[in-house]
Amino acid sequence: MAAVSVPAPASTFNLAGLFSDPPPPLRPSGEQIKYCSEALYFFKEKLRTPTRIAQEFHRLQEMRPTMDEIVRKCSVALQDANLDKNRYTDILPFDNNRIVLNSTRDSTSLRNNYINASLIGLASGEKVSQFIATQGPLPETFEDFWEMVFEYRCPAIVMLTRVDNHRMMRKCANYFQAQNGLREFGKISIETKYTRTSDSSLVLRCLEVKHKELVKPALSVLHIQYPEWPDHGVPEDTASVREIFEMTHHLPPEIDPIVVHCSAGIGRTGTDGSDNGTIFFLLCCNRGCTRRTPFQVRTLEALEDYT
Repeated sequence: MAAVSVPAPASTFNLAGLFSDPPPPLRPSGEQIKYCSEALYFFKEKLRTPTRIAQEFHRLQEMRPTMDEIVRKCSVALQDANLDKNRYTDILPFDNNRIVLNSTRDSTSLRNNYINASLIGLASGEKVSQFIATQGPLPETFEDFWEMVFEYRCPAIVMLTRVDNHRMMRKCANYFQAQNGLREFGKISIETKYTRTSDSSLVLRCLEVKHKELVKPALSVLHIQYPEWPDHGVPEDTASVREIFEMTHHLPPEIDPIVVHCSAGIGRTGTDGSDNGTIFFLLCCNRGCTRRTPFQVRTLEALEDYT
């Protein structure tokens, strides 16, 4: 079973400045503008023939893995001890790029090092960017989630859903301190230092994460919540999506990966990853490839949204 290595501790950066001031707009070069113009022309031409988009969407659905493939490629997630840590029974991480929790865990215990999360890589030429795609935390996985954030030194969390503590709805439980103050999850303490709402209705929180048993410095985390993105739907406009990209783009590249989640961790999360991947490739002026989880792009509208 392949394990995902833990990156080196991140260097420090001015989170307070990023939190308090709107990020500066991107200044693309002439070559980047050329690539963007060509891509925009291609997308507009495609939108003139909606049947092509529908055909692409149906081809993606046909590429969904079979149950036998899921059993073979997601064996750790299907261990009896780990079933309760999966929000949905059919949304599981692959064994080869799942996140493995290591810091204070018994490495022989599959339950103790498992979390429903995957490390996704975006590559363009020699440039590589990574993010962690995961499900909305369950009450029984709160500590695992924050262990992952602390262990991988994640500088930002992008939350593309509302908080819903209704167990039957199973969307996303309240895994953080919404207002300023302290909250503890086992060995992890989370303190919300600042909270504000942006002009595009993003809820921004500056968090400080500490581990009670590890001799590591506290971790500053920017928590970006976009509660207005509907489940199985698309945003009314792109203002919030663009602001999320601008904020995360100005994080130093050496402190990847950021965490992105919605409810299942594939629909809105996958769309956000595709949006960022497209912009990443255009900024690099090169083509690249992605490694994905078994299911992404849940609606035809989402496919149209980023094409």
